[in-house]
Amino acid sequence: APSASSSSTDGRQRERARVARSKMTQADVVTREATIHLIKAASKSTFKKKAPRAIREIKKFAQREMRTKDVRISPELNKFVWSQGVRNLPRRVRVRISRKRNEDEEAEEPLYTVVDYVPVASFKGLSTEKK
Repeated sequence: APSASSSSTDGRQRERARVARSKMTQADVVTREATIHLIKAASKSTFKKKAPRAIREIKKFAQREMRTKDVRISPELNKFVWSQGVRNLPRRVRVRISRKRNEDEEAEEPLYTVVDYVPVASFKGLSTEKK
């Protein structure tokens, strides 16, 4: 059975994690390159929903990485995902995820994320790059 002291420790750890996350969000402009495995993301989807599902999964990935609700997909990335039609997705895609300041005064979020397509010849030996 957990003791009273361990619950207060959990609370402190949770608070530290929350503060660390908020500080990380404040380090506004960040750029990362990552590879997203689209086949994995859209598996078990109906044929006619594979490409839309892949776009949603890319957005979800960017939200997790950058901790912003506002995620924008570049037209080049969208074209690449849809290049083989709705059913046949490219297996992987290399993306550059950039968190930027929102210049719009009425915006709910102070930051937004842009996901760009990065063309690569081969995915071998690539890792997530933080810039």
